[in-house]
Amino acid sequence: PTELQVQGPLTLPAATTPPHADQPAPARTERHNGRWLPPYAGPVSTHETELVAPVDLTTADGRTLNPAARGWSRVPLHTARLSGPWGRRKRWDYWAILAGDVVVSGVVANIDYLGLSDVWWCDLASQTHGGRGMITPGGRGVHLPDRFGSVPVNVASRHYRCTLRDTPDGAMHIEAHWTERSGVPAHLDATIALPDGHESLNVVIPWNDRMFQYTSKHQARPASGTLSLGDDRWVIGEGREAWGVLDIGRGRWPTTTHWNWGGGAGRTTTGAVVGLQFGAKWTEGTGFTENGVTIDGRITKIGRELEWAYRWEDPMAPWRVRDPGGQLDVTLSTRYDKHTKVNLVALRQEVHQVFGRWSGWAVDDDGVRHEFEGIDGFAEECRARW
Repeated sequence: PTELQVQGPLTLPAATTPPHADQPAPARTERHNGRWLPPYAGPVSTHETELVAPVDLTTADGRTLNPAARGWSRVPLHTARLSGPWGRRKRWDYWAILAGDVVVSGVVANIDYLGLSDVWWCDLASQTHGGRGMITPGGRGVHLPDRFGSVPVNVASRHYRCTLRDTPDGAMHIEAHWTERSGVPAHLDATIALPDGHESLNVVIPWNDRMFQYTSKHQARPASGTLSLGDDRWVIGEGREAWGVLDIGRGRWPTTTHWNWGGGAGRTTTGAVVGLQFGAKWTEGTGFTENGVTIDGRITKIGRELEWAYRWEDPMAPWRVRDPGGQLDVTLSTRYDKHTKVNLVALRQEVHQVFGRWSGWAVDDDGVRHEFEGIDGFAEECRARW
């Protein structure tokens, strides 16, 4: 397989052709982490409004969605000053590292009722896994900034502590110490880099003016570091590329929610770096999606809802995600199911998050078809009442 140049402009079925697919994006020079991104004025294949300047997520009261915040951007632009009734505000910084046979992930979250943080690891080849975490009532001791990365995030308990810190060049540095439940000491020291000009998918999902979510999804960012478990040590990014994932969330959520999320990264058959990012269910009916593909750092935003095919009762069967408009068709061959079930008074949640390898193809805004085989990735379904 090779990259195929589609002759002429990308044409989608009439029923799903975005109204502005043939219009160039506005030129811009955005400043991100002290660096200027080059302007982009090429064609875009989504009808969604693209934002190009910093904006507040809410109006001055912190309760109502700012009309100017509706849209998506290639770099994080939103500041989320959330107030209003206690219990509906959700803030989190999630990260993951996909390193072949090794996966490491973690989260720092404050969902009003609770503060949550953990680190989790898995050796997909041996199916061994571990990690540690903490829960605090009322979000005590878990503080996340209105604009992620603007200040370090620190959490600590008796058996676990973690620090997330953005460096001057835009990278995220993660350091965590914990004690496995077996008593073995563990340590992670990792960096998720931000290459010059690398774009992310940032979008506001508006259920209504009082319930909304700003999500900032980052895929295909190079990762490196070390994971130590007692006398065992894994070097991340040595001899094999490793990829970082970030999911930054700030918003006001309804009590019951249901979502899909998937992502991954690797190389196309011609050597380009590809990053996959897509979701479903929670965005339906809002007019916006979190779907896109990154090729060598440049994102193609997909404004249509994607079709997901998988079985909740058999999560280890393949997961297929395709775009009815013809820009994406990928299948995840699974290796491990991280099945999590929480049943607390303030949080009831069940998640199947499966890790494996994506194969398939995607078409970028320029009409170029990119094929890939066996790149690292994941997909999930979450059912929550919180």
